[in-house]
Amino acid sequence: MVASLSSIGHAAMRAFALLAILGIALGGCQTRPVAPPAPPPEQAYPGVTPSTFHMPGGSGCSGEVERFQAVMDNDLATGHTTKGVHSRVSAEIATARSSCTAGNEGGAMGQLHATKTKFGYPG
Repeated sequence: MVASLSSIGHAAMRAFALLAILGIALGGCQTRPVAPPAPPPEQAYPGVTPSTFHMPGGSGCSGEVERFQAVMDNDLATGHTTKGVHSRVSAEIATARSSCTAGNEGGAMGQLHATKTKFGYPG
């Protein structure tokens, strides 16, 4: 009986050792959770300005016109405004752009200010 207990003990220890080795080997196969990559700009999250957005430079009325148009385009792209509002504001920006191109700096700036106020934009 002592011999049979001894052989059972050795078999149990071999089985335990085999399980330990398999556990260590399989442990190396597990992957760590990785944060998903940022979505490309065209698939950015709704309501969030993509990191590729940049505010146009320039001075005077031409710079102001282009910056306000960029803000409106971004607001449409991110869902902060509707296509209809974007079209109306863009038409008013186009009028200010024409005034600016014609050399009427004060008129263009006044038109931009009126449009911003009318549609709830600062400045």
